[in-house]
Amino acid sequence: MASMTYRAAGVDIDAGDALVERIKPLARATSRPGVMGGLGGFGALFDLRSAGFTDPVLVSSTDGVGTKLRIAIGTNLHDQVGIDLVAMCVNDLAVQGAEPLFFLDYFATGRLEVEQAARVVGGIAEGCRLAGCALVGGETAEMPGMYSAGDYDLAGFAVGAAERGNLLPRDVVPGDAILGLASSGVHSNGFSLVRRIVEAGNAGWAAPAPFTGTAEAETLGQALLAPTRIYVKPLLALHRAGLLKAAAHITGGGLPGNMPRVLPPGTEAVIDAAAWPPPPVFRWLARTGNVAAQEMLRVFNCGIGMALVVAAEQAGAATTQLEAAGERVFRLGSLVAQAGEAEVRFAPIPAGWPR
Repeated sequence: MASMTYRAAGVDIDAGDALVERIKPLARATSRPGVMGGLGGFGALFDLRSAGFTDPVLVSSTDGVGTKLRIAIGTNLHDQVGIDLVAMCVNDLAVQGAEPLFFLDYFATGRLEVEQAARVVGGIAEGCRLAGCALVGGETAEMPGMYSAGDYDLAGFAVGAAERGNLLPRDVVPGDAILGLASSGVHSNGFSLVRRIVEAGNAGWAAPAPFTGTAEAETLGQALLAPTRIYVKPLLALHRAGLLKAAAHITGGGLPGNMPRVLPPGTEAVIDAAAWPPPPVFRWLARTGNVAAQEMLRVFNCGIGMALVVAAEQAGAATTQLEAAGERVFRLGSLVAQAGEAEVRFAPIPAGWPR
């Protein structure tokens, strides 16, 4: 019998080593106070005292990108899904009042393609830069027989911290105002339905996007791959200014599924669906897939990537600060008292919304 090797079995250790060398500069560029050491150790070290904390509570989050990866793989556009991966984790830290400190990623594939993986990790590093956290390590798993050629999967893990007395939500009461921050598109939820709609509409990823209306037309694939917006810095700045009571990252489940997670019992979020214009991509999805308004609101962010609760008398100041930071802000509604568990109620949805 001929001598067997790991490479012949489908795992290329040299390719893995080459990828590590490619991504070391990317990781170094995300370093921040508190990071100890670099890539290559058996574990990443972080010094909370050096990061400026005195009595910290650690907050952690893990997430993935879902079937949005199928579009990235199908279009060979891998540069931005890493931003999505970071965003899905760090936004969940920020809504709890926590500053993202460090991030780790898990990249799994059947056969490691160094260029493809480096582009993905480049997006992860960019997401970390936008969030102000360090990319301190990760795992690249080459698993022949588990994935089809060219396929890969991603998972992300983020750790943040907040001083013990500064966690969110806090002091939420009926009468508070609800603000919404605009999303950058579909973000990273609902793509199983998105792909079914694209198939039903006989659209191709390389075809011009039918909803962008830009002079330089994007392809449908490029438009749908617009990365999830990272809200960390403006959100934490608002919190530090004493203007934020609660925040909900609008992911799977939409506004009705995510807002109650940060509201106390006995409150109801009354939201006016006419308070913001749904971006064209959502109007196209609803029209092409004949998706009902309630289903759109339950599956997608529909243009609102983050919902904030602020005191009614501070809504103006909060809006001014957020807009100065580059956010597009909408006054969505307010909280009212009601018996029972927290919930969301939409004011009468305009006929034909969001089409």
